[in-house]
Amino acid sequence: MVEFCDRCGSFMKQSLSGYDCPRCGWIKREAVIEVKTGPENEAEPVYVMSGVESAIIVERTCPECGHREAYRNVNVSLGEHAGVNTDRSVERFKCVKCGHTWVVN
Repeated sequence: MVEFCDRCGSFMKQSLSGYDCPRCGWIKREAVIEVKTGPENEAEPVYVMSGVESAIIVERTCPECGHREAYRNVNVSLGEHAGVNTDRSVERFKCVKCGHTWVVN
């Protein structure tokens, strides 16, 4: 909330006592103190394992070089936004031979 000084019209800075005018020193006390808190059910942090060591080798043809082996890695993200669960997973592949990566929809 933006407050302006009733005496000189300057922009007031919010402080613990209310609003203070840096120009003339006038203090405007607030009758109501607004307290903001975080959400009660905060989403858990997401941990993603990445790298070849967390993937397995599967038979999948590389669209770049045609090699038939690729690393398969599935990333899962769990969360909540505006009260709606947003759990999703993404399946990624990386060619063992040329290193090209792609996602299968």
